[in-house]
Amino acid sequence: MRTVARNLDARQPPTLSRCPLPLRSRKTRLAPSAPRRHDWRMTDVRAKVAQQFIEALPHCRALGMRVLSVGNGVAEIEMPYDTRFVGAPSTGVLHGGAGSTLLGPCGGAAVMSHPGSPSVTATLDLRIDYMRPATPGQTIRARAECYHITRSVAFVRADATDGDRETPVASAAGAFTVAEQ
Repeated sequence: MRTVARNLDARQPPTLSRCPLPLRSRKTRLAPSAPRRHDWRMTDVRAKVAQQFIEALPHCRALGMRVLSVGNGVAEIEMPYDTRFVGAPSTGVLHGGAGSTLLGPCGGAAVMSHPGSPSVTATLDLRIDYMRPATPGQTIRARAECYHITRSVAFVRADATDGDRETPVASAAGAFTVAEQ
């Protein structure tokens, strides 16, 4: 560590031979800590953990979210219409923040229930495209799918719909960290 500090103090980049961090070339991959096999029992456990996680989040409870299904990298959660979360009182349309709060945990639950995912996740990036206002009085349902997972990042697609299933209210794409607990 001291040699790196001296090199930095002297305004010289640290050399590879003195760098304290383990380096690896682009061609080498770290071996996974455990082989990832598809085990249906483990998927059921992951689904239960994801459901308990969503139900334990205070903001999900405050918005009245209910987990409809979780498993194999897919999650469905619904949020009933509530006048407390209206963003435009003149129209009765829900605030966009309520929609984003629905899509985020739904994506996290999809990642947690994926057979190849470790047990812990956090949102890295979530892009939401709002396509139309939600119909006032309608329950909003989100469906998220974890479609690809690497050693450290999971990728998710999600849609939020109301009574009109053909035209989504919002569409999301996200990246989530994955790590062993």
